[in-house]
Amino acid sequence: MSLEQSLLVELLAENPFQPATSWWRSIELAVVIRHGMPEGRGLDLGCGDGKLMRILLAAHRANRELVGVDIDPLETRDALASGVYARVHTAPGERIPEPDRSFDFAFSNSVLEHIDAIDPVIAEVARLLHPGARFVFTVPGAHFHDCLRGPLAPWAQRTRYLETVDRRCAHRRYWSAAQWGDCLARHGMQVTTAREYLSEAQTRRWETLSRFTAGVLFSLMGERVHPIEIQRRLRLRKRALSLPRWLAKAVAAATAAGRGASASGQRFACLLVEARRS
Repeated sequence: MSLEQSLLVELLAENPFQPATSWWRSIELAVVIRHGMPEGRGLDLGCGDGKLMRILLAAHRANRELVGVDIDPLETRDALASGVYARVHTAPGERIPEPDRSFDFAFSNSVLEHIDAIDPVIAEVARLLHPGARFVFTVPGAHFHDCLRGPLAPWAQRTRYLETVDRRCAHRRYWSAAQWGDCLARHGMQVTTAREYLSEAQTRRWETLSRFTAGVLFSLMGERVHPIEIQRRLRLRKRALSLPRWLAKAVAAATAAGRGASASGQRFACLLVEARRS
């Protein structure tokens, strides 16, 4: 079983109601693992409920002293209960109650694209990192829209379709590596790595899965409700809701059937960026 397949099984076991997101994350976390998690004391910016970090550390076979931060109190409650973090803060990303230069690294997985005012958050990360410390994050990139197939109906407008996807995903920006580099440089961080991932074929697999799962729910709930709130209203985020591994493996096999492989020369939807604090 490949690393991506193994991660997909774990993600589906933990989140059986999110096959599309689990597909995306299985590819994403494999990229993070192969890139390598920094050592030392780390900040998990936008930690959510802690499930993803627990899977990431288990697959990476790594132990880290971690502090989690998220703005959602229900998510931080579960993150604290996960046992992954030494401490968890319910706080906005621009006001994290930790001392200056107190972290060896910061990590953020598919979070920064959701934040409206990004500069204050990047400035806060820079404040918390000591000189030479690393900031590793993943985000959708400049070609995210280009990688999508678009509406199924030939008469539907692609622009309107993309706007709906952005609302459903709560995406605020699709920056290139150069744009992230400019933003980070304003706050004393220099990009050392920018790696593309999630090929066009893989993105379209996510699109198909999400079209008939989260996309349907989003339409039924009125297209103004945040995805996490939809899951809560339907009681899908209960901690006891999980799949046994044998069933998760079967669902993973069906989800990944005919998996679109990455290939050189393709467009890619996402970026892994690493920056170093000056």
